[in-house]
Amino acid sequence: MPHIVCVVGARPNFMKMAPAIRALCAYPGFRITLVHTAQHYDLNMSDVFFSELQMPAPDYRLEVGAGTQAGQTARIMERMEPVFSNGRPDVVLVAGDVNSTLAAALVAAKMSIPIAHIEAGLRSYDRRMPEEINRVLVDQISDLLYTTEREAFCNLCREGIDEERIVFVGNLMIDTLLASLKHAVPAKIQIAGRYKLIDVKRVEKGYAVLTLHRPSNVDDPIVLAGILDAVAVLAKQLPVVFPVHPRTAASIAELGSPYNELEGVLTIPPVGYFEMVGLIKDTKLVLTDSGGLQEETTALGVPCLTLRENTERPITVREGTNIVVGVQVERVLTAAESILRKGGVQARIPEGWDGAAAIRLASHLNAWLSERQAIASSARSSVCELKSGMRPHAVVH
Repeated sequence: MPHIVCVVGARPNFMKMAPAIRALCAYPGFRITLVHTAQHYDLNMSDVFFSELQMPAPDYRLEVGAGTQAGQTARIMERMEPVFSNGRPDVVLVAGDVNSTLAAALVAAKMSIPIAHIEAGLRSYDRRMPEEINRVLVDQISDLLYTTEREAFCNLCREGIDEERIVFVGNLMIDTLLASLKHAVPAKIQIAGRYKLIDVKRVEKGYAVLTLHRPSNVDDPIVLAGILDAVAVLAKQLPVVFPVHPRTAASIAELGSPYNELEGVLTIPPVGYFEMVGLIKDTKLVLTDSGGLQEETTALGVPCLTLRENTERPITVREGTNIVVGVQVERVLTAAESILRKGGVQARIPEGWDGAAAIRLASHLNAWLSERQAIASSARSSVCELKSGMRPHAVVH
């Protein structure tokens, strides 16, 4: 029975791994072990996703918590090795580009365990981003590279990766998004029923959503203050709903007044997945530094301004609704005002973002594992036949 270990650790992993696990469970011959590193340990950043996305409870929870890039990665590796030793898998399935992804892949590679990488081949070509380092390294040591867009194939081939290891399946995150639309919590309910901190009637006329979490944006007080200055101006035109990442909340607190309470900006704790889908589904505009939101807004046809100087998801710009605007106040406001004036942007849904990516991945992985097992079985049979045909050595006295 093929044994697959699926590894998650941070919020972006769950939306990609949940449909993969469901699709793999359709094959009764698989044994699946789920490992949660708890890289994100806040309830609304982690645990809530298991219930919302109907993921099974983790078989292992490593409780690594927060820390430096190196320290967190090292703790995950140290705690992951006994998991793989305890029940050696036939393949380790990892997703995305967080520290848990890299750490699990490194341990598997050192133990000669095959690795399959969901969302392979994305590149920003900005090595200042920890995520870029993670995704490049994971791709180099993975045996199977499952891509979300065709351009990823070219990125991987340029880096010397054998094209036979690269498989286009589409975007598993969009599988989760499309399946979750019916459960989305409308913004009006979230704001009126839970927070009551902003004029609901004004929200009904239109609102924007803001998310910030990348160190380059939230750890630099000058950059963070500039982004919030732009948001404050935008909030005079339409209210801004701002689910605040814990890291970001700490940085805003250090900035102090007036950034702690911006007029027209509703700051709320991190929300669950169904709540976030509800917020972005009906918004007029998303401002974010999240890679996942670039994809989700493209799938929903919602305008997105990416508060970075680059993106590892160029298809969201070329075919989708995403505009990379950087962090300068003037650029952000010019792009936002243009979108609001035009009433949106024209876009199309990329290939393979159709809700069936996980089914394609599971089908391929099943065939790949079956072929490996057949080869191994044949090799064992050959060895047995060779041994049975050998004559005992003559003993000379």
